[in-house]
Amino acid sequence: MDSSQETAVRVGTSGFSFADWRGVFYPQQIDKGKMLDFYVKHFPTVEINSTYYRTPHPAVMYNLAKKAPPGFDFMVKAPQLLTHVRAEIDKEMAAFRESVRPIADAGMLAGVLAQFPYSFRCSQRALDYLSICREEVHPHPLFVEFRHISWDKEPVGELLHSQLIGYVSVDEPPIPGLLKPELTATTDTAYVRLHGRNAADWWSRGGERYNYHYSPKELDEWRLKILKIKSRVRRIYVFFNNCYDGQAVLNALDFVKKLDV
Repeated sequence: MDSSQETAVRVGTSGFSFADWRGVFYPQQIDKGKMLDFYVKHFPTVEINSTYYRTPHPAVMYNLAKKAPPGFDFMVKAPQLLTHVRAEIDKEMAAFRESVRPIADAGMLAGVLAQFPYSFRCSQRALDYLSICREEVHPHPLFVEFRHISWDKEPVGELLHSQLIGYVSVDEPPIPGLLKPELTATTDTAYVRLHGRNAADWWSRGGERYNYHYSPKELDEWRLKILKIKSRVRRIYVFFNNCYDGQAVLNALDFVKKLDV
């Protein structure tokens, strides 16, 4: 990396249109359609997670891009058919690529996030499937998030690097079988998702698993990790996914202050 170029650190949240953020971050009476207008005044990036459940019409993405100011960008989560079902994906992914086209054409698509489940374990078949995902997302950057500890091995990093697939570093509860909170990059872009450390509710199906507020000390841990890796990458994305009761947005605002970005 050219040492004369400053590494950009972009902090945001995993989603933005949450009703329980009213009165915490958003004005109490804000209309849902005005939330992004408010959000972009505070953050330079956001994850769009609703695409995991349903691929929207391209007009929806066009309107998102239209609301965003120059320099703002979006990470968009891949459909669950790609990451969880992993069968008969061609039609769905064609629709997904068409859906994100307005954001990509506006120069605001930072990449596609493929979040795999805990049951997706490292194997040769799984590694081969990552190559299929790379092709399905092409030409957009692909970032993969794993949940199971079996992915924490050097050959995985080598494969991702060789195929220009970004690795997503995660912060999760210290539960056996989950990945440790280590910052790793396999491309020139580092990507961090902080899910919270609510071990008691982690295996629940509801949003309670993300009911967690990071302490200043815990945020400092990630600030130091980012400082250590900054010289090796061109860009770092940090997304807070502990969205329960607006804790993600409060932690994100605090983290921006700590980084002074």
